[in-house]
Amino acid sequence: TTSGLPRAGSFISPFYRPRCLSAAAPASAGRAKLTHPGKAILAGGIAGGIEICITFPTEYVKTQLQLDEKANPPKYRGISDCVKQTVQSHGVKGLYRGLSSLLYGSIPKSAVRFGVFEYLSNQARDESGRLDSTRGLLCGLGAGVFEAVLVVCPMETIKVKFIHDQTSANPKYKGFFHGVREIIRAQGLRGTYQGLTATVLKQGSNQAIRFFVMTSLKNWYKGDNPNKYINPLVTGVFGAVAGAASVFGNTPLDVIKTRMQGLEAHKYKNTLDCAMRILRYEGLAAFYKGTVPRLGRVCLDVAIVFIIYEEVVKVLNKVWHTD
Repeated sequence: TTSGLPRAGSFISPFYRPRCLSAAAPASAGRAKLTHPGKAILAGGIAGGIEICITFPTEYVKTQLQLDEKANPPKYRGISDCVKQTVQSHGVKGLYRGLSSLLYGSIPKSAVRFGVFEYLSNQARDESGRLDSTRGLLCGLGAGVFEAVLVVCPMETIKVKFIHDQTSANPKYKGFFHGVREIIRAQGLRGTYQGLTATVLKQGSNQAIRFFVMTSLKNWYKGDNPNKYINPLVTGVFGAVAGAASVFGNTPLDVIKTRMQGLEAHKYKNTLDCAMRILRYEGLAAFYKGTVPRLGRVCLDVAIVFIIYEEVVKVLNKVWHTD
């Protein structure tokens, strides 16, 4: 009938739902679109690969400053001195030492991060498809833990060893695969999982903070319209803010992780011992070594990754229909 209701006396299916078009349309239009985890994995991998090629020199400088212990005494007087000495000794390409290990890892790292986050967030959204800030934090935490165990810990261990190796008089690693082979030969697979506890703590808190901030800012910006368009520049600004928050929130964990993965890691009994030794011999300020270069790198990193990720997902939505 025109009213959408069955005639009196007619059979009513148990699956029958009254058709109320005026009420149903807004609910459908107002539901947030979900991102398929498969799209998130592909888009995340592409975003991660592009981002690391742009920002790696800042990661190199940050790692060198964190490895430069006061007890030695310090080799570098600051960011510019680190860049100057590296270029003088190894040329501009010296700032890209260890890029291969990070590039090989950044693609799967971002793929795992966004794939896991989208999977978890799809389960955590309310009936309108909205993800609140608290659940965004928990989903980010889960994504960070997964990426730490599956990708980040072995990748970061190899990267730190490569960068630290360059500071020695006679570098022993000739390249990525040679370095990996030598590390495994000398220490076994366990040698690529140094600092796992610190890495899990660092990555878990990292992504929890970033996705919490991104979710909060996106919810604020979209208001009552979950499908409101967000300009890539706005996404970049939100990403930079999220990145800055994560830097100030967990740089001490990043310093500990770096020390636990360096060539001198054998002198630390465990993560707690590493933290206590840094505090005892170098002071509280040592936990924030490399903050400035890390701030620049992470803000740019997170901004670029979120922009590329969102734009790639938009393209995938046009060519890959999953609804």
